[in-house]
Amino acid sequence: MGPEALYRLQLALLVAVIGYVLWLLAPVLTPFVLAALLAYIADPLADRLQRHMSRTLAVTLVFVVFSVAVLILLALLLPLLEHQLARAVAALPAALAWFRGIATPWLAQHLHLPAETFDPQHVINLLQQHWQQAGGIAAALLGHVTRSGLALLEWATNLVLVPVVFFYLLRDWDVLVERVRELLPRHVEPTVTRLARESDAVLGAFFKGQLLVMLGLGIYYALGLSLVAQLGLGPLIGVLAGLVSFVPYLGFITGLIAALIAVLAQYGGDWLHIVLVLGVFAVGQVLESYVLVPRLVGNRIGLHPVAVIFAVLAGAQLFGFFGILMALPLAAVAVVVLNYAHERYMASALYTREEEATPRADSESAPEMGAPTADKSEVDVHEPG
Repeated sequence: MGPEALYRLQLALLVAVIGYVLWLLAPVLTPFVLAALLAYIADPLADRLQRHMSRTLAVTLVFVVFSVAVLILLALLLPLLEHQLARAVAALPAALAWFRGIATPWLAQHLHLPAETFDPQHVINLLQQHWQQAGGIAAALLGHVTRSGLALLEWATNLVLVPVVFFYLLRDWDVLVERVRELLPRHVEPTVTRLARESDAVLGAFFKGQLLVMLGLGIYYALGLSLVAQLGLGPLIGVLAGLVSFVPYLGFITGLIAALIAVLAQYGGDWLHIVLVLGVFAVGQVLESYVLVPRLVGNRIGLHPVAVIFAVLAGAQLFGFFGILMALPLAAVAVVVLNYAHERYMASALYTREEEATPRADSESAPEMGAPTADKSEVDVHEPG
C-alpha cells in the first residue's frame, strides 16, 4: 500500500470514528449544537460591534439583546397560550357532546360495532371490571410519568445550559475557527477554506430567508384562522404551523390537522368552518410555494424538497432532536461539497479524456494492388567515372 492510499485510509477511519462518537453523544449534544447555531447566527453582528468596542463587550451586548428578545417573545406568547388553553378546556364539553351525538353513531354504523363501545363510561366500566390489568396499565403509566419528569428535568437543564454555552462560543468564535484552520494540512487548507466560505454564504442566506418564511407563515395562519375561520385556537395553531414550516409541507399538514380538530371541538363539524379552514391553508400553501419561498429562500440550499424531507427524517432517526437541528445545515454543506466534487470531475482526465485513436488497418497502410513499386533493377546507379 502506497503512502497516498495509506493517508486516505487513515482519513476515512478518522471520519468514521468521529461520526461514531457523535452518534454515541447525540443525546447530550443538543444544547451544544443549539448554542453553536445561535453563535453562528449572531457572530456577524458581534463582528460589526467589535469594530467599536472589545470582543467581550460586543458579545455581552449581543447576549443581552438576544435575551431581551426571548423574554419579550415569552411575555407575549405565554398569556396567549394560557388564554388559548383555557378556551380549549372550556370547549371540551361541547366536543364530548359532539363525539357522543354525531361521531359515535357514525363510527358504530361504519365499523359495525355497538355504540356503547365508544362511550367513555363504557371504557371506565371495563377498567373497573378488569382492575388487575388496569393496575398494570397504571403502573406503566406511572413509569411513563416518571420518565417524563426526568425528561422535563433534563429539558430544564438544557434550557439553562444553552445561553451559557452560547455566550462562551460567541466570545471565542473567531479564535476557534482560526485554530481549526491552523490544524488543517497545508496542502488542503486553501480548498477547505474555500468550501467553508461557500458553505457559510449558503447557510447565512438560507437561515435568514427561512426565518422570514416561518415568521410570515405564522402571522398569516394566526390571522387567517382567527379572523376568517373564527377559531378560538387560531393564534396558537398558526404559530405552531409557522414554527414547523422549515420542513416542507410539515407546517401545512400539522396546522391543517390541528385546525380541523379545533373546528370539530368548537363548531361540532360545521361544514362552513371546515371549508374556511381548508381555504386558509390552501391560500397559505400557495403563498409559501410561489411567493415567500422563491423570494426569501429561493434555491439557496440547492436541495429538492423531497431531499430536504429525507434529510430531516434521516437526522431524526439517527440523532433525534440533535439530528433535526443539524439536518438542513449539514445538507447545505453537503451540497457545496458535491458541487466541488462535480467541478473536479468535469475537469479531470476521467471526463475530458477522448477515446484513443484506433490503429489503422493493414489495408490502409499497405500499398494498393497494382501500384507501381520501385525495382532495384530499374534504378540507374551512377558510379563516378
